[in-house]
Amino acid sequence: MNMESNKILAAILVAGIIGMLAGFVSHKLYHPQHLEKDAYEIAAAEGGGGGGPAAVEQTEPEPIDIAAADVVKGEKLAKVCASCHSFDNGGPNKVGPNLFGIVGNKHAHSATFAYSDAMKAESAKKWDYDALNKFLWSPKKGIPGTKMSFAGIKKPEDRAAVIKWLETQK
Repeated sequence: MNMESNKILAAILVAGIIGMLAGFVSHKLYHPQHLEKDAYEIAAAEGGGGGGPAAVEQTEPEPIDIAAADVVKGEKLAKVCASCHSFDNGGPNKVGPNLFGIVGNKHAHSATFAYSDAMKAESAKKWDYDALNKFLWSPKKGIPGTKMSFAGIKKPEDRAAVIKWLETQK
């Protein structure tokens, strides 16, 4: 080994020794106080191993108040839906069906869209406020087996606003 290699190895060795010594000294000087319980408990899903109380999974959406809903807010929120749906009279189907006149219409209402078998099985039912509330809250729980991969709208006032805006699209 030449002299340069020895200098490099010595520098690495000295840096390692200094790092270990700094760690040892800091552990001797600093004594953290551990809390008996967490200052802020985070609810974990059941079986999540979070150590805190298990979160109760919501199986039904909260009721909505259509009368108090904001149509303008609903129109803004529906822009997310526009990536997969159109809302114009006679508009095209996209990844999802055209939603013009959906409120009060039957499930699987478009003859030109390839619905999932789960949605076709619901075709006799109407899209009333309750059905739309449940579906917009969680499409996979609203109609198990649907092809719609949207996570849902969790706030009841947001769902009410979207439904109220959809109602104007007729």
